[in-house]
Parts: sequence; C-alpha cells; structure tokens
Amino acid sequence: LFLSNKNRTVLQIGYTDNLKRRITQHASGNGAYLQKYNAIELVYFECFNEKKVAKKRELQLKNWRKDWKWDLVKEKNPDLKILEI
Repeated sequence: LFLSNKNRTVLQIGYTDNLKRRITQHASGNGAYLQKYNAIELVYFECFNEKKVAKKRELQLKNWRKDWKWDLVKEKNPDLKILEI
C-alpha cells in the first residue's frame, strides 16, 4: 500500500494482511512517522495471495527511486485521488 499526505509530498510504503484495518490505524495518527508527515490517504495498493510475496514487493519498492514510485502510482491513479476500500 502507498499512503500520501493531502499535498502529495510524501509517499509511505507498507504491506498488510488487512487493508481496511491498516488504513484505520493510520487515520488514528498512531506513530511518529504519521504524526510528522500525516500520510493517511491511500493512493495505490497491490493485492497478493502470500505474505512472503507481499513483503518482498514492499522491500523492492522501498529501494526504488522516489520518481519511480510516483510513476507507478500515477500509472493506476493519474489524478492521485484517495482510493476507497
């Protein structure tokens, strides 16, 4: 999952086995990263059947350059709208 702030200046990457729960956790503002950057809006996600594969993809994406990450998001969500789950 990719979360961003309202100004789309931050892109936070993570993985979860329960997308709805994870979004709720982020929206509650728990954690130093969230308090500092307010990255609570879902702008992109991918689905996987296995946690191991999802974790591997997360690590891969975290090593990407920032512009590559934004290009990936914009490919599926060109207007960077908040996605509903």
